[in-house]
Amino acid sequence: MEITHLKVARIGNSRGVRIPATTLERYRIGDSVIMEERAEGILLRPIRAVGTKLSWEDTARAMADEPENWSAWDEVLSDGLEQIPWDSPLPVKRVAEKKRAYPARSPAAKRSKK
Repeated sequence: MEITHLKVARIGNSRGVRIPATTLERYRIGDSVIMEERAEGILLRPIRAVGTKLSWEDTARAMADEPENWSAWDEVLSDGLEQIPWDSPLPVKRVAEKKRAYPARSPAAKRSKK
């Protein structure tokens, strides 16, 4: 991502920024944008026309047409996962406090003692 410093200009009682033409073309921004105020700053998004998304069928067809390269998965063969005994349960470790040596009293027993 490229960082661009924009100058804030006065437009009547408001303020505005000029977005470079190359950015407008890249994100296909027309006459208006959607502005979201977030904790980390302001997000400007283009308004997308309804129907620009592919249907499930078109998506599946596009995925099927793409060539697949599984060579990156060859690296996981050396991770040692085949040596882990997956069938035996792992020992359960207690994280919370240890079991009490004395029995806990019920709320009714506590009230009757008072």
